[in-house]
Amino acid sequence: METKLHWERIYTSKKSEEFSWTQNTPETSISFLQGFKVPKSAPIIDIGGGESKFVDYLLNEGYTDVTVLDISEKALERAKARLGDNALKVNWIVSDITEFVPTRQYAIWHDRATFHFLTDASHIEKYVSIASGSLTSGGFMTIGTFSENGPDKCSGLQIKKYSEDLLTSVLQNVFNKLKCIKEDHVTPFNTIQNFLFCSFQKKEIASLSLLH
Repeated sequence: METKLHWERIYTSKKSEEFSWTQNTPETSISFLQGFKVPKSAPIIDIGGGESKFVDYLLNEGYTDVTVLDISEKALERAKARLGDNALKVNWIVSDITEFVPTRQYAIWHDRATFHFLTDASHIEKYVSIASGSLTSGGFMTIGTFSENGPDKCSGLQIKKYSEDLLTSVLQNVFNKLKCIKEDHVTPFNTIQNFLFCSFQKKEIASLSLLH
């Protein structure tokens, strides 16, 4: 509840251009998505989507099964207002990711905003379990986190930084790494934040069974 109240305050008190993570075009997320070569009907979930314009791109490109999840109801209200009638084409979910109970599976799990805020080992483990259960066998994941060269805090909260090896090790029981890149994100305040973006593919059910 404390985390939810923190984000509701953030989205109530700040304008879009005052968020460090603001991007007019989420080019890296788009590039990873295009590399997966999934059909436009593929179910996609954006974790911590907030006011991100990734959903705008998905709708503009004709993706027909889009879900956006965020802990902040206010963030999703703002996204809906921006999209207008197009908001009706999106499934909106207000939930803390560590408490998310999926009722279906997705082909793509996208997260540029949430994972690095999980600093407790039990929350990280729960996230991986939920992501695994939410994805179809062979489904794809894109995660963007602060790299080991990134900031120590974001929006007043401590974060966990990742190297490629560390992120891969956290996910390796369930996911195969496909690709990782580092990228400097220029904030609206002209500061630099170094991100690590990685894509993964959920292991096939047959190979997963061998892990247990």
